[in-house]
Amino acid sequence: MTSRLAVLGSPIAHSKSPDLHLAAYGVLGLDWVYTRADVAPGQLSDFMLGLDESWRGLSLTMPLKEEVLSLIDDADVQSVLTGAANTVIFGRESGSLSVQGFNTDVGGVVEALKETGITRSSEVLILGAGATARSSVVAAAELGAEHVTIAARSPEKAEHVTAVAHNSGVAVSVVWLADALGAPVDAPITISTLPGFSVTAGDIALFEPTPGAVLLDVAYDPWPSLLASTWQQRGGVTVSGLWMLAHQALAQVRIFVNGDPLLPLPDETAVFAAMTRAIGLTD
Repeated sequence: MTSRLAVLGSPIAHSKSPDLHLAAYGVLGLDWVYTRADVAPGQLSDFMLGLDESWRGLSLTMPLKEEVLSLIDDADVQSVLTGAANTVIFGRESGSLSVQGFNTDVGGVVEALKETGITRSSEVLILGAGATARSSVVAAAELGAEHVTIAARSPEKAEHVTAVAHNSGVAVSVVWLADALGAPVDAPITISTLPGFSVTAGDIALFEPTPGAVLLDVAYDPWPSLLASTWQQRGGVTVSGLWMLAHQALAQVRIFVNGDPLLPLPDETAVFAAMTRAIGLTD
């Protein structure tokens, strides 16, 4: 029986996950099917109940990363910390279905920053206060951050992110997003979780990095975003969100193949090379 997988979300037509996963399974010699499905909030439970035994697992985008937590039997540490899971794998024993959840976004952020040689940082600025910001806080903790600053459009809505920081053992400050974008940046690492079209030239007229400071812009459509191109023009280093996407997808492939996000795949170098080529990151 051919194993089936899909990425779920709404909207979902833009997702590059099928390109990434199918490239990986091609190198691994697995005749697996990986598709997209538009699943709106409140529809996830019914969708999962309708899956047959051919389904191996699912990738989840917003707005389903939080909704899925009530539908899984076991969650990894990152899912518990962030309150969001982006991957589930199904287990079936003696006719009983089990659902295990994972968050690979945290590792995706860490590995994307490693592309620039960053393995540690004591201070991180995070733009935005949603689910990806929560994953970014946990990633900052894994990089040894002692303090993170959360720049939110409405600071009072950042309480979930600050809770994640406290639970991760990281000191946290919250500022208005407009104030953060309207001033020079001292942090060596900035992670933007903002939508690509949400920042204007007027917003970032004074947003200037310390020379060589790194911006990981999770938004990758369009690329470069105005934020990323301006950052680079002003002496900073940019990392495309496609690197985060590719690294979190690699961890998902490990889960679907090995059941473990940390267990390397056979010939993983070739697998990852095929994945990055599939989305235009490398030639």
